Amino acid sequence: MHEDITALLIELGAVILALGVLGRIAGRVGFSPIPLYLLAGLAFGHGGILPLAASEEFVATGAEIGVILLLLLLGLEYTASDLVGTLKTQYVSGAVDFLLNALPGAAVALLLGWGPVAAVALAGVTWISSSGVIAKVVGDLGRLGNRETPVVLGILVLEDLSMAVYLPILTALLAGVGLAGGSMTLLISLGTVSVVLFVALRYGRVISRAVSSDNPEMLLLVVLGLTLLVAGIAQQLQVSAAVGAFLVGIALSGEVAHGARNLLSPLRDLFAAVFFVFFGLSTDPRKIPPVLAIAFGLAVLTTLTKIATGWFAARRAGISTAGRWRAGGTLVARGEFSIVIAGLAVGVEPKLGPLATAYVLILVILGPVAARYTEPIARRLARKRAVAGDATAAEAPGAEVPPAERLDDPAGTPR
Repeated sequence: MHEDITALLIELGAVILALGVLGRIAGRVGFSPIPLYLLAGLAFGHGGILPLAASEEFVATGAEIGVILLLLLLGLEYTASDLVGTLKTQYVSGAVDFLLNALPGAAVALLLGWGPVAAVALAGVTWISSSGVIAKVVGDLGRLGNRETPVVLGILVLEDLSMAVYLPILTALLAGVGLAGGSMTLLISLGTVSVVLFVALRYGRVISRAVSSDNPEMLLLVVLGLTLLVAGIAQQLQVSAAVGAFLVGIALSGEVAHGARNLLSPLRDLFAAVFFVFFGLSTDPRKIPPVLAIAFGLAVLTTLTKIATGWFAARRAGISTAGRWRAGGTLVARGEFSIVIAGLAVGVEPKLGPLATAYVLILVILGPVAARYTEPIARRLARKRAVAGDATAAEAPGAEVPPAERLDDPAGTPR
């Protein structure tokens, strides 16, 4: 027993220390640490260079807590009025986002013969952008004041809210629930989301006052305990523990939400890192090379569809052409949600985990690059087209040369 605890402490200490070093390296180069955490998990997992044994069960529990905290902190970022307002104004863009980005994943799974349940899972992997990575990129590029940024955030809000419906459906499908059971799960999840939004709108201040405490320790214990309790009940109802945590975050507002964010953010960062490592631990790195070409092709395709999504949403909002391209490039990154979805569904199709790992590794690296360079590349191509058009018009005798179409402002300028 004593030897088991000793081995557990040594392994956990080594893993957490390694994560700290990797996170510091990522911060120094201005990069998301997610791919480094995934690579660490691959190195420490089965088939890796240094497999873990004693701490695997503990890391698995930590990973579950990591998902719950990710969704709780995400819910704390939004108020119910924000969500309702976004639904009213951007539901068309949200529908286009779903069609353009979920269907490629579903189509690839079906073409590979993985079946309908895996198709639903891979659709989610390719659909949802990474809120964490994108928020960091927007801040790093100094675009918080740009006119297209609220459009980007609106798309992310709709995707996050959609998870409250999508995850229960996926959970029910993975559990082998029939049509009647699946319909009941969907009704329960829709009803729960509607009730939480209504209660948060009408009685959010009352709930927040009941939870509020001037003592940080008491506030931390109450919010964390409430979240884990609701997450467990949601899991029992097959609505998904993550959705339960998200709804708790939405129900809290004002100073309570602000205080809870400050207290729980370090815990979220720790357990989220453990979650990414656990996903890597669960993936045999030897299974990645056979699916790498598929992952790369899917990444290229869904990069283009995300750019098209952002362009469409920004155009609906009356944003300038340059802002449309910036919005599209900003949405490319995938990350935490894609891994959460793949982690739920790895039991359905063994190749889904390696494919999702490779896919996220590619797009979490490509995402910041696309955010920075999509608009300059589009501007350069537009100029080349304009020059070619002028030359063609000049060759035609007596033809009037039209004014060159141009992107209307340089990258980064608020419009």
